Amino acid sequence: MLAFLMTGNITYYIAPAMLPFIYFATGVFIILGILQIVRSTKKGQQEEQLCDCGVDHSVQGPIFAKLFVYAVFITPIILGFVLPDRLLDSSVAANRGIQFGSGLVETTPVSENGSATSRAEAFLEDPDAYYADLENQTEYESLTNEDFFTEEGYNQYYSDLAEDLLVDDPVIVTEENYLDIMTVLDLHLNDFIGKSIEMVGFVYQEDDFDDNQFVVARFAMTCCIADASVYGTMVRSDEPLHLDSDTWVHISGIISEDTYNDMRIPQVMLRGIELIDEPESPYVYPRFSF
Repeated sequence: MLAFLMTGNITYYIAPAMLPFIYFATGVFIILGILQIVRSTKKGQQEEQLCDCGVDHSVQGPIFAKLFVYAVFITPIILGFVLPDRLLDSSVAANRGIQFGSGLVETTPVSENGSATSRAEAFLEDPDAYYADLENQTEYESLTNEDFFTEEGYNQYYSDLAEDLLVDDPVIVTEENYLDIMTVLDLHLNDFIGKSIEMVGFVYQEDDFDDNQFVVARFAMTCCIADASVYGTMVRSDEPLHLDSDTWVHISGIISEDTYNDMRIPQVMLRGIELIDEPESPYVYPRFSF
């Protein structure tokens, strides 16, 4: 853990918000380790005197049993030094699936008249009908906090943010505002169609994508690598592009809309693309500003 902190690679596994807890735990373990070393090397101290239980605590049994017991503790330490630290990539995205837009607001399938509304908008328009619709579905996730979708909180925050972003040209997507802007596009896509946008991410492609179609994606982490999810924006170019997966790019284009798996999603019509190095902060994190 100390090596991760010294090299900065701890950010591959832990969100910055969790670092104070890691620093605290590391300090406590160092202090306890020092105390244990002092106690175990104290002159004249024997195990019987420290324990005073009259029991032999050495590992009993055949040699292979002793090796197994020690291997349980030694193997994780060796792997921690041998295995390279690496960033999550498209192979993980393929296994976990990708969420278009913010992932905080799931869109409903496109209706017969071609319109689609977000879950947040559907709840605000008619809460009773929204819950009734959920009960008729075979699979759904229940809301854990009804106050999350309120005009004063969630929706108002993103409405105000949308007004601010509509003034910008182009809309610049950064690590800090990534999920906020993706959520704004989920809720207010019609207002942003035709606006310029710039963003950074790694290339991700599905087998069923066209030659001129790819996703610019980012991994988002709330607590640690265990809850990391992939959030992406569909990009379409005028001509076929041959990009390797996991290539980091800086793109610029025009916001439009598309449908994918019967879902209405934001799309960027590509106007410029630049291959870049992996950014210093490859992950994005929710701000929960509302």
